[in-house]
Amino acid sequence: MSGPLITTIENDIAVLTMDDGRANALGHTMIDALNKALDEAETSAKAVLIAGREKRFCAGFDLDVMGSGPENVRKLVTAGAELLLRLYEYRLPVVMACTGHALAAGGLLLLSADSRIGTEGDFRIGLPEVAIGMTMPVFGIELARDRLARNRFTEAVTQARIYGPADAVAVGYLDAAVPAQNLMETAKARAAELAGLQQPAFAGTKRKERQLTIRHIRDTLHTDSDTFDGSKPR
Repeated sequence: MSGPLITTIENDIAVLTMDDGRANALGHTMIDALNKALDEAETSAKAVLIAGREKRFCAGFDLDVMGSGPENVRKLVTAGAELLLRLYEYRLPVVMACTGHALAAGGLLLLSADSRIGTEGDFRIGLPEVAIGMTMPVFGIELARDRLARNRFTEAVTQARIYGPADAVAVGYLDAAVPAQNLMETAKARAAELAGLQQPAFAGTKRKERQLTIRHIRDTLHTDSDTFDGSKPR
């Protein structure tokens, strides 16, 4: 394997499979690979499907970087925030095939997509930041506010509740949970369905739907970056 991301085009769907051989952490290499694949998909596909490796979707930001000093943390988390925003406002439909555990930035990846299909099983999905002593960044809070059920928002974000796949559907991290053997087939069918929507109507409506959240995140991203290492909560 030449990198942490495998990309194929199947029936006008760009299938991006994250596989770093471990927990699919979001480090600079994975973020750069995803951005490059999204660049290519804009000219070669009608929808994007992002999947993880078996039993591991994404474990969040790379812990080696997160423990290497405030400036490195800010650079990585800012790059991750830009990737999440790109997915959130991406002109093509984005579907996530949640193959297993999705924690921290992995949970935010789910929140940035248009449709999220997860696998059933003993998997953990959610935002544990507060439980491990980190202040949630504005971009994470606002993505959660937009996508999670209103009556579950506080328990999911401020109280750092973690869920199994069935509860993750009820809370809003996932739209459906299916048996593992059906996951990719179901996710590809959903991607094909969304790919059939008319452009530029889809892209324009998606942008209008999300523009207030996008504007608020962009307006606060720079000043909020001082909190990314958890040392300066505001």
